[in-house]
Amino acid sequence: MKLARDFYAQSTELVARQLLGKYLVRQHPHGVTMGKIVETEAYIGPEDKASHASRGRTPRAAIMFGPPGFAYIYLIYGMHHCLNIVTEAEGYPAAVLIRAVEPIAGLELMQQRRQISHKRLLTNGPGKVCQAFAIDRQLNAADMCGDVLFVEDRGEHPSHVVATARIGVDYAGPWKDKPWRFYIRDHPSVSKP
Repeated sequence: MKLARDFYAQSTELVARQLLGKYLVRQHPHGVTMGKIVETEAYIGPEDKASHASRGRTPRAAIMFGPPGFAYIYLIYGMHHCLNIVTEAEGYPAAVLIRAVEPIAGLELMQQRRQISHKRLLTNGPGKVCQAFAIDRQLNAADMCGDVLFVEDRGEHPSHVVATARIGVDYAGPWKDKPWRFYIRDHPSVSKP
């Protein structure tokens, strides 16, 4: 069952946890890709110095201030796209970063896009997920309740979820230590233990 908008309207931390075990689906003219979400990070409000929203409502981060359930896609290091899903109430900037998924469907397409064959390395990082799923800035502001890019609930609820500090946000002062990174313990597709 495709997740409805009210799922994304919940607290960002809760959405980040509850996305684990759900399925990211990308419909593309070349085929469908699907992966089980195994790692996420929460970015919560304008006071979170690790969040793009901490700089205010910039053109880049404007989508974070919109209604929940829309894709916020940006480029890092000038080469890697990252997929976030906007959460909470409209006007409050918050989102969940999809850090890693387990490849489920469209494996050959993912391997072709990533130019590697090892399944574990296909989608074990946010840039890798976007490359494997053909997600780029053209999908920024896409409705995650639509038919091109969405998340399905198949009734899986991981029992061993780990909460740790987020990755790569050392610049964020005390916000770097917030335990807002969530992953399924011992899952081989997680970016880092």
